[in-house]
Amino acid sequence: MKDAALRELASNRGCKLVKSRRRTPGAGDYGRFGLEDTKTGKKVFGFGDSGLTATPDEIEDYLRGRALGSWKGSVGKRKRAAPAKAAPKPLPAPKLVIREARPADIGAMATLIAALGYEATGADVRRRLAAVRKAGGQVLVADQSGVLGVLTTSMTIVLHRSHPVGRISMLVVDEKGRGKGIGAALVAEAERRLAAKGCGLIEVTSNRRRRGAHAFYERLGYERTSYRFARPLSRR
Repeated sequence: MKDAALRELASNRGCKLVKSRRRTPGAGDYGRFGLEDTKTGKKVFGFGDSGLTATPDEIEDYLRGRALGSWKGSVGKRKRAAPAKAAPKPLPAPKLVIREARPADIGAMATLIAALGYEATGADVRRRLAAVRKAGGQVLVADQSGVLGVLTTSMTIVLHRSHPVGRISMLVVDEKGRGKGIGAALVAEAERRLAAKGCGLIEVTSNRRRRGAHAFYERLGYERTSYRFARPLSRR
């Protein structure tokens, strides 16, 4: 049987055909072959202490499952491979917790706010956190062995609606936590809390340049309903 046919037969059996590299007839294992497991690279058949030992016919017999009693190679009995050890189970990912912000979260929140392009020192965030809460708003964080996201809400009573209007005024998730459902979990908790306060509508404010954020909110069922106009006020 030619080498090419042997290689194909071996491949069909999940093996790789190994041929001696000797080019001088009668030297070493010239003209001999062996088989390796394709996936593990382990020696399967035709390997001895001095090199390859199987003839083409012996390789063919082995691959076709024929009796090997007539095999006269010098291969010693192969040691039975020890069963592969089971791979250790990966540790479960830390649980994601959506909770109210704490003083210990100030530094992480300042970093997240800076990622939006706003300047905010730890002292700024501490002062503003107290002011938001005093005004009835909430600051929620996504904690997964560390703060990965922050969301702020506010609530407004308006004359033209029968129920207060809730608003998500800021949402930011750390870059390494995006695409994992953290933002959606923050929004869901904000919706639950605003509904519990009696809000009949939830609005989201988002800079018009943040197209990715717009698509995110639309996936959560939010619609573009109005324009938002802004004008800085001078301080006198």
